[in-house]
Amino acid sequence: MARQYFGTDGIRGQTNLGVMTAEVAMKVGQAAGTRFLRGSHRHRVVIGKDTRLSGYMLENALVAGFTSVGMDVVLLGPMPTPAVALLTREMRADVGVMISASHNPYEDNGIKLFGPDGFKLSDADEEAIEAMLSGSLPLAQPPDIGRARRIEDARGRYIHAVKASLPDDVRLDGLKIVVDCANGAAYQVAPSAIWELGAEVITLGVTPNGKNINDKCGSTHLDLIKETVVAAGADIGVALDGDADRLIVVDEKGQTVDGDQLMALIGSRMAAQGCLTGGGLVATVMSNLGLERFLNGQGLDLIRAKVGDRYVLEAMKAGGYNVGGEQSGHMILLDHATTGDGTIAALQVLGALVQSGKKASELLHLFDPVPQLLKNVRFSGGQFAAGGPLDDARVKAVIADAEAQLAGKGRLVIRPSGTEPVIRVMAEGDDAAEVEQVVDAICAAVKEAAA
Repeated sequence: MARQYFGTDGIRGQTNLGVMTAEVAMKVGQAAGTRFLRGSHRHRVVIGKDTRLSGYMLENALVAGFTSVGMDVVLLGPMPTPAVALLTREMRADVGVMISASHNPYEDNGIKLFGPDGFKLSDADEEAIEAMLSGSLPLAQPPDIGRARRIEDARGRYIHAVKASLPDDVRLDGLKIVVDCANGAAYQVAPSAIWELGAEVITLGVTPNGKNINDKCGSTHLDLIKETVVAAGADIGVALDGDADRLIVVDEKGQTVDGDQLMALIGSRMAAQGCLTGGGLVATVMSNLGLERFLNGQGLDLIRAKVGDRYVLEAMKAGGYNVGGEQSGHMILLDHATTGDGTIAALQVLGALVQSGKKASELLHLFDPVPQLLKNVRFSGGQFAAGGPLDDARVKAVIADAEAQLAGKGRLVIRPSGTEPVIRVMAEGDDAAEVEQVVDAICAAVKEAAA
């Protein structure tokens, strides 16, 4: 069934437009609450948020929705998405909610839902909630209306869990670390956890004002952290996004270390320690061919899923893998968390840095990425709805020629966006000029077909 509300990562949109209004949020609370009213116990939902101005509005609307159907609400305040997942499970809640639009600008917001096991909802649960949003729902009788309360120890609980992901004998004493929290959800917990483990911490993006989340800071805007790492003579920099479920690292020279390199490090180290399950790890179709070649050289497999951390997680659970992630920085380490957790991933990297005795630039660049080029081609929405230019015979012929040209020495990934009329064309291979020629040829064919 076509979805009006849920996308690949919950419900997301510009605040006070379309699906991201207080009215919809209240309805989501009622529908999700009704969906997870099971058994005779007193039902509970935990709600966290990032630092967006609209979080206040959506939080209150969700509280109204959940309490109106008989669920008690526990408010966590600003907390990372993985903290909400953790506390949903630890507090035996029936459902968890994170109010965040991740790396998007402050004008956007979103609603992510977690089941009682701390994992994001299944397609079946999302579809059931989606169906409820268009109808009326039974409300609780006056004596059964839920209560709401705010807890003060949420940060401490999460910091303790994050620190426990490192062995007891691993400390960060002597390291100077720049931590950029994107003026987002981790602005209190991430620097505290790293400092408590002994590091000297230089903070960036820890003064949220409701409108500056992800604004020229965090994992999608690295200029500031690169400059700060080099100027301060820091050993390493870690950059989170607005809801702290993704991580990008900067070495002591100011060079970017993306999710592919981080997966290579974490996966190969865990394999050497005998604690990597599944015989490899899960990434997406966008991860660099260099990662695949590196892992194969270590006797490890790379399983590729569709773009989106939920698809990575599905493949991990299906194949028994405990490490997965995306080039963009989502790191899912199932031994420690049920969803991507940038702070836990950062601690695994920092622990490896301490144990290796190497500089970050020596430790974190495990393979040379092959040349990779991604271009987007926009076309009219009407064509998008009808199937788009990828169905055109001329486009299919050019793609077939490109696949033959790259066979055995590169990869080609072409996919329509799930949210807008855009075709994404990505190619990679050992010859940068050939990669560019292939991408340009396909883009030209798509544009001609869409004209």
